[in-house]
Amino acid sequence: MCHDDPSHRRQSSTRMLSVMVGAAAILCAVMVFPFLSAIVWSFALAILFTPLDTWMRRLLPAPGLAAAATVAIVAGIVVVPTIAVLGILLNEAAGSAPRLRPLLEAEHWTRAIDNYPRLAPAIHSIVERLNIPELLQTASAWLAGWSGSFIQGSVSGLIALLLTFYFLFYSLRDRDLAIAAIGRVLPLTASEYTRLTDRITNTIFASVYGTAAVAVLQGGLGGAMFWWLDLPAPLFWGVLMGLLGIVPFLGAFVIWAPAALFLGLNGDVQAAILLALWGTLVIGLVDNVLYPILVGRRLMLHTVPSFIAVVGGLVLFGTSGIVLGPIIVAGAQTLLGIRRTRTAPTE
Repeated sequence: MCHDDPSHRRQSSTRMLSVMVGAAAILCAVMVFPFLSAIVWSFALAILFTPLDTWMRRLLPAPGLAAAATVAIVAGIVVVPTIAVLGILLNEAAGSAPRLRPLLEAEHWTRAIDNYPRLAPAIHSIVERLNIPELLQTASAWLAGWSGSFIQGSVSGLIALLLTFYFLFYSLRDRDLAIAAIGRVLPLTASEYTRLTDRITNTIFASVYGTAAVAVLQGGLGGAMFWWLDLPAPLFWGVLMGLLGIVPFLGAFVIWAPAALFLGLNGDVQAAILLALWGTLVIGLVDNVLYPILVGRRLMLHTVPSFIAVVGGLVLFGTSGIVLGPIIVAGAQTLLGIRRTRTAPTE
């Protein structure tokens, strides 16, 4: 008789339903993962350009038209400059490789090191242990073949870009419905949900706008100095310095410091000192002063969690981890704060 009890059947049915929901959630996550990068970037762009879409809704009669116009504007802002810069980089990568090769030969480094007899034994030991000429020749070969690998990956990149704008359109058009639906699912009050969404919005603005601004400044300043000193491929190295500036504790010095050492070993001490001072005082000033102003106040994360969020996000999720990593860490911190508020003893 126990098995025929309605409450027992209801409990068994509920447990079975929970198992089915869990299995369905896992399958959905597996299906979503190939589109994760496009979804994350479309979500970030939707947050960043919501003010523009709100303004377009005042001008156009339907949310769909406003979203389409916003997507077109975003495509012009993001895609056109990116294609132009990539085209210049391709030409510079192909044209600079022959100029770099003679400088990266082992004999050239040996002659440069022998100009400093007192330091030669120590430098020779370091060069032999690290095999710097071989490493640099490998980097030069990579630089020459970079254009080919870029062309091979351009098809998949184009598909990902189209998917990003496809998801962006619906993220903008249906954002009110999505926000309300997520709010109904989460076990949060209205004020708690607002607290979480505000934190995620600030995190996205800090991660994208602040980090991009600092990276562009660092890359521009570094590339300009490389051009002034007539070093090979200044635009390429400037872009690379900007990209490295995104990662905490790395930064542009990974590029300009070896370049300054290279100039010094080749006898151009004045240029080496100038590059070292420029990198330390100017580029470093941007990283250490401007980054906390643009990013720190809105990201509201200590340096260590910020490092884990960005680097860990990059390792786990690829380029989308630049946004997704900080969102996860900031969201977790906010949820812990909400829980602490709920469980705090009332006086």
